[in-house]
Amino acid sequence: MELEQLKYPIGKAQIPEHITKKNIETWISDIERFPHELEFLVKELSDAQLDTPYRDKGWTIRQVIHHSYDSHHNSYTRFKWALTEDKPIIKAYYEERWAELSDSKSGPIMLTIDALKALHAKWVFLLNGLTEKELLKTFIHPDGNKEVSIKENIGIYGWHCQHHYAHIEQLMLRKGWK
Repeated sequence: MELEQLKYPIGKAQIPEHITKKNIETWISDIERFPHELEFLVKELSDAQLDTPYRDKGWTIRQVIHHSYDSHHNSYTRFKWALTEDKPIIKAYYEERWAELSDSKSGPIMLTIDALKALHAKWVFLLNGLTEKELLKTFIHPDGNKEVSIKENIGIYGWHCQHHYAHIEQLMLRKGWK
């Protein structure tokens, strides 16, 4: 399998220029389902399987699961900043360094899956209550000073859920674990 396909098993995020209500509903549904689908996917894996990288020089399944929480927790905060401030410049973080911390490298995955369930339930409640005006609010990402709308960020994180789910699922299929 090619490196690019291993890195992006569902391709890179493709957010349409014109985001419809249906797009937003689909993405919110993806965010809502992710923790439960992830739990179902990985609940029978052994520690050795959890500590298997999804690609050469890539994160282990365990690190991908913990990264998902770290990333989504940061994203939830970015949504709150965008909703309560005028085009805030968000704080970026070194996800690769976070993935090397002990909680990511060896922490129990159920701590994170439980945290994802709670975070996503709260996040989805927030997203479902947004007005059209709120969906247009933006933040500035310091990497390139890119302005990102809330509706665009919903799409990015709907994709992010599927992206990391596919990393794990594709590895499991290649290894014959599924």
